[in-house]
Amino acid sequence: MKKYFTIGMAGHIDHGKTSLTKALTNYDTDRLKEEKERKISIELGFAPLLNNEEMHISVIDVPGHERFIKQMIAGVAGIDLVVLVVAADEGVMPQTREHLEILEFLGISHGIVALSKIDRVDEELQELAIADISAELVGTVFENAPVLPIDSLSGRGIEDLRKLLINHISSLETRNSSGAFRMPIDQVFTVKGQGTVVRGTVYDGTITEGADLAVQPKNLSTRVRQMQLFGIKSEAAVAGQRVAINLANISKTDIAKGDVLVNGALFSTTKAVDVSLKLIKEMHYTLKQRAEVKCYFGTTEVVGTIVFFDRNEVFDEEKEILCQLRLHEPVVIKRNDRFIIRRPSPAETIGGGWVLDPLGSKYKFGQQTIAYLLEKQNGTASERVLKLLSSVSCLTKEEILLRTSLTEEALSEVINSDAEIVAITANLYSCLSVIKRLRAQILASLTEFHAEAPMKVGIKKAELIQKLTKQYPIELIDFTLNWCKEEVVSRGEFLANAKFTPHIPKQWSKRIDQLLKRLQEAKFSVQYLSNYFDEVGIPVPLRKDFANFLVSNQQMIALDENFFVDKKTFDQAVQKLKLAVPEMLETKDAKEILGISRKYLIPFLETLDQLGITRRQENNIRKWI
Repeated sequence: MKKYFTIGMAGHIDHGKTSLTKALTNYDTDRLKEEKERKISIELGFAPLLNNEEMHISVIDVPGHERFIKQMIAGVAGIDLVVLVVAADEGVMPQTREHLEILEFLGISHGIVALSKIDRVDEELQELAIADISAELVGTVFENAPVLPIDSLSGRGIEDLRKLLINHISSLETRNSSGAFRMPIDQVFTVKGQGTVVRGTVYDGTITEGADLAVQPKNLSTRVRQMQLFGIKSEAAVAGQRVAINLANISKTDIAKGDVLVNGALFSTTKAVDVSLKLIKEMHYTLKQRAEVKCYFGTTEVVGTIVFFDRNEVFDEEKEILCQLRLHEPVVIKRNDRFIIRRPSPAETIGGGWVLDPLGSKYKFGQQTIAYLLEKQNGTASERVLKLLSSVSCLTKEEILLRTSLTEEALSEVINSDAEIVAITANLYSCLSVIKRLRAQILASLTEFHAEAPMKVGIKKAELIQKLTKQYPIELIDFTLNWCKEEVVSRGEFLANAKFTPHIPKQWSKRIDQLLKRLQEAKFSVQYLSNYFDEVGIPVPLRKDFANFLVSNQQMIALDENFFVDKKTFDQAVQKLKLAVPEMLETKDAKEILGISRKYLIPFLETLDQLGITRRQENNIRKWI
């Protein structure tokens, strides 16, 4: 497959980045009138270095002036290799150092140093400049970077630099083009007759002409009309490419630099980000707890506060600090994304690092939180997935990819090899620890319900699910209920502990026995049931539950809402009628055979119909079923 890479030019203002870009590509990246008049780069500049069947290389020229650090960060955030430009007649300058720190914080480890403007100095000064650069790079990821003397105006060293760049970058791994598409926007403009156009470097995935996209964090829907790669129409764009996209159904005022184009639901917005932060080597001010900082993620700049969990301030710290950025506005990021933080006033770079979890939560101050963040930082792929699932119960495959930044292949391997990870549905996953925790809650809820209502067959399934959905999704609840079906039984619309049997509470059992004895003695000459409850001393609030239990447990039969007879008495009456009148039962026959008054007879016969023992015909005749 064809490879796509982006090279970034970095360094102090007026050290020749734009001139070097033009010498390498034959493109003048200073487009603006103001840039040409002031002879400084203000906005990002872009140019193609190489385009053949095997590889495409773009160059980004970033501003060097300290006032344009935001643009510089936006430019280098998406590069694969950097050319650090240092003028031979000035050597290492403040912006050289700041750019170098920013590059390290952004995780850019491949670099080449271009010693520019060598025609302005003699051999001795050139050697001193190289020594100065080498000393500055000691202890950095660019310590062993090659230093090439060049002069953009005369062309000295340009071809050697071009060859070195192509040779070096061709050995690098390309970005992931198989996942979901993501492109931070760094330029927005309109083209007459075409509408809104955005430019950016594709961070992840692939996009094709006609594809539906979303503009985040604004959650706007749009579509790709057409695309161009440095002025050449293209039907697709992949990770690592510099691309201009003409968007449908969206105006220039709806979208801005810093927004992110994505497809699918794999990228979500966030305002709380767990991070691993490293500070600059020479801080000028103490960084205090909850200090306001400017945060840079890709092309996005957003204000936020920094929250420490193991300190209240920091001044000089070489180790990484696990902390959180709480942002004032939402951003679109994922795990392993790099960031920079700067002090708003006086403006200076404070540090940078990488994202542990794009969807952080609120944590307590203390070592327990630090230990938790360490697990996020250092865990294996399986450990990270399990830790994530244990904290949020269950997620789709896309959500796991977003939170862990694993590739689809790596996640599939984890899912297939780790028995602790459980597929709840075709695309919903949880882990055994969560399922066991939910199981324990279900059993505890049933035990509590049975203790409070021992005469009921169980709790309504809908009631239990409503209680549990405050913590767990319905799919996980249904799965867990099925998973522990040997312990939890379904009785119609009710759920119960498999070992539970409805029963009369021990403290009331003797009184209920007395009530049943009275019903047996009364046969069909019963009083109102409330009278019997009065006689045996059953409180009014409990009577309905007792009555329902005795009926459902087939210890008595309800003739109507007031009269109840002993089940044995009822069964004997039915048997007596069937023997005497085996086919059709008339009301007068029942009265003669049973010898009971109409006060009880009519409710008794209607109860036979309700219970499906008889079916009423015309003229008060009933047929046995």
